[in-house]
Amino acid sequence: MKALRLLPFLAGLMLASSFAKAPKEKTANEEPQTINLATALRLAGAQNVEIKLVAEKVVLARAEHHAVQQQYFPWLAVGAGYHGHQENIQAVDGQILDVEKSSLDLGVAVKAQLEIGETYYRSLAARQLVKASEHALESQRQTSLHAAARAYFDLVRAQSEVKVAGEALHIASDYETQVKRAVDAGIAFAGDAYRIQTQVAADELSQRQAQEIRRIAAARLAEILHLDSTVNLVAADEAVGPLKLSPAAGALPGLVQRALRDRPEMHMTAAQREAARTSRDGAKYAPLFPAISAQYSYGGLAGGRGTEIANYHESSDYGIGIYWRIGPGGLFDRARQESAESRLRSTELDADKLRDEIAREVVESKTRVASLAEQLTISERILASAQKTLELSRDRKEFGVGIVAETIQSEQDLTRARREYLGILASYNQACFTLRWALGALLDPGSEKGRDAK
Repeated sequence: MKALRLLPFLAGLMLASSFAKAPKEKTANEEPQTINLATALRLAGAQNVEIKLVAEKVVLARAEHHAVQQQYFPWLAVGAGYHGHQENIQAVDGQILDVEKSSLDLGVAVKAQLEIGETYYRSLAARQLVKASEHALESQRQTSLHAAARAYFDLVRAQSEVKVAGEALHIASDYETQVKRAVDAGIAFAGDAYRIQTQVAADELSQRQAQEIRRIAAARLAEILHLDSTVNLVAADEAVGPLKLSPAAGALPGLVQRALRDRPEMHMTAAQREAARTSRDGAKYAPLFPAISAQYSYGGLAGGRGTEIANYHESSDYGIGIYWRIGPGGLFDRARQESAESRLRSTELDADKLRDEIAREVVESKTRVASLAEQLTISERILASAQKTLELSRDRKEFGVGIVAETIQSEQDLTRARREYLGILASYNQACFTLRWALGALLDPGSEKGRDAK
């Protein structure tokens, strides 16, 4: 009986063991997919979801503009109607009659209802809103390219850090082997073996952390490019060199003026301000123009007593009217005018705020590019010095006077110098793209002009 009770437990244990030993199937999405900067920019311009959303707003603005323009034209109505009556009805002279009758009408009607002032000003405002939406689309495109470039350089930096961590682990592992041989031979201190073993473990940890950061960077780039986030993107560039910045030449005041002239956000706010100004003028002057209504219908009418349908003959009606609206939505509507004035002031304040933001972005980006260029030069000197220090430390070891702590410290200094250099290089390239974006002069998707790859 005890054996029977143990059967389910043993079966579950065997099943769990089989799952644990089963090799994990590798999906196609886990295979590395190489991507370069030009492709990333091209995909960002074509597949980014934010760009597609803003593009739909452009379509909507154009449709609304067309809808306003259609109000200038009359519309056509075609149809038929049947009318019946039973029991009392009042005659024209006031007499109440007991009547049963029916009628049938068929015809076509042309109708027009035109509010001249309202339609004119609304059409002008809608046209400006179309322009604003088009500039908003270009702004989003530039922003998406900027984000894609930054994410790409993040991936390049993460890949480089994985490589640096791997090289550091290789150096430490090789040195660990040599120290162990020396300890076994009795010519080195046993504590040195544990010291270098600790360094190897630390380098393994750093390598695993770098791999994690690289995979996350790949997923973030895939998100920006609207790709499947499970795709394992790999940057084609092992180490992208510094970017040339021909568009950034000149003093800060000139660069700020250039940004205020070229940034699509400035053109967008200008169009929005013009639309608000047109709406303000419409609130003031549109009610001065009369509204016109006109109608003409042609068809036939037939009818008779009871349910009789007879005496069919042609029938037509026409009419025209002109009027002014007084009160809400028309003349003397102060609330509407004040609301339009407030919207205009808001757009002007938004434009002033945007102008200040653009100026600040240009100053920050220009300053950061200049600073990182100097840091890059200093970092190169530090990297060369750290490399030379490690070589000298290893040479001393070869002559039998090597110090384990000194060699480990030299390896740590070299790893740190490499990481700092790669971080500054990636930050510099990102800052270059940020400055291009701040000036409204990003590279065109698919073009690598201006890139100095090393």
